[in-house]
Amino acid sequence: MKVVLPGGTGQVGTVLDRALTAAGHEVTVLTRHPAHARQVGWDGATLGRWAEVVDGSDVVINLAGRSVSCRYTAGNLRAMMDSRVDSARVVGEAIAAAARPPRVWLQMSTATVYAHRFDAANDEATGLIGGSEAGVPDYWAYSVDIARNWERAQAEAPTPATRKVALRSAMVMSPDRGGVLDVLLGLARWGLGGPVAGGAQFVSWIHDEDFVRAVEFLIGRDDIAGPVNLASPGPLPQRDFMRMLRAAWGVPVGLPATRWMAEAGAFALRTDTELLLKSRRVIPGRLREAGFAFTYDAWQPAAADLVRRVRSSRAGHRGRVGPVEGAASGRRT
Repeated sequence: MKVVLPGGTGQVGTVLDRALTAAGHEVTVLTRHPAHARQVGWDGATLGRWAEVVDGSDVVINLAGRSVSCRYTAGNLRAMMDSRVDSARVVGEAIAAAARPPRVWLQMSTATVYAHRFDAANDEATGLIGGSEAGVPDYWAYSVDIARNWERAQAEAPTPATRKVALRSAMVMSPDRGGVLDVLLGLARWGLGGPVAGGAQFVSWIHDEDFVRAVEFLIGRDDIAGPVNLASPGPLPQRDFMRMLRAAWGVPVGLPATRWMAEAGAFALRTDTELLLKSRRVIPGRLREAGFAFTYDAWQPAAADLVRRVRSSRAGHRGRVGPVEGAASGRRT
């Protein structure tokens, strides 16, 4: 199977690239900074020679978009919007122009499209789309607008021969450096992994192995199109989420943080409190209806597995013999 991953160099792209390549598929990554033979340059906004790899491919999985781990200034919010909408639009143009278009286009979206709520979970059929909630910062609505425009750019693309699926993904938990789990474990190790603003806000998540399996499942299901929630069936309050993560790592205590402390911490980390404070209570309605079985549907065993893999990876890295230590002839220059 020929797979094209626009924007495939981030955390989620790394997870998919690694898994799909290991499964024997031919994966090409579109990136602004190609570094090896399987990477092709593009700018994420205009058609170019890169479109040649889309023509004749089987699957396109577009992951492109500016990272949300930043301060939500007006400029950064606009960059988040433009990078997502522009990349979805131009991927649609490449598919529309292809002599042999891919049979399926999976477009990354986000579970942030749903409303900040505590009372009930959001599935695709009955979930509340956000943007008009009371008692939350006005700029949170912009994140919902980003998601809506992102999905609209895919839905409106004239690609009749290509099935389209919007992946409303929760946070993908993987052991990779720089990913969301790495950040959360860092907070836990520093003793800062306690409840934030009471910790009642829900955290939706998905284990990286289930994310990959869900993507493969959706590629193979010709009867599924439109928005699909990629989230475990077990969202839970932030205080419980972090308590279980601390237990998995072996940290007994996590200091709580008030809202103003969260603001200060987010500023120091150059991120935004929406990522900490919005209650994302999302469940995978369509996946479960289609018969998808999660390997990790509860956070406690998922956290234990992820921590085991983090420790194993870091132990292996420390034990690896590099060219300086292993070279009999001395230091390489």
